[in-house]
Amino acid sequence: MERVMKLGGESPVVIFTKSNCCISHSIETLIRSFGANPTIYELDELPNGMEMERALVELGCKPCVPAVFIGKELVGGSNEIMSLNLRGNKLKQLLIRAKAIWV
Repeated sequence: MERVMKLGGESPVVIFTKSNCCISHSIETLIRSFGANPTIYELDELPNGMEMERALVELGCKPCVPAVFIGKELVGGSNEIMSLNLRGNKLKQLLIRAKAIWV
């Protein structure tokens, strides 16, 4: 879990995903549409990906991907990101506070 938290805090936006997950791709595309450049970790392509998957589940991500960190905080998965996006400028505000985008 420590490794996941460390990686989640290394960039303003970090997304843990799997290469074959279309929802993860959609969340990445949404975040990029604001001008952010997230760091992507594809768990199915990492040697310790299964271990990181278990850590994400322990942190409350069910399903474990996509898991999105913004500003060193675990925001959650696709439901949380879409909800923030639909509630006005909440997602954009998080990205600005994390210095992932500028206005």
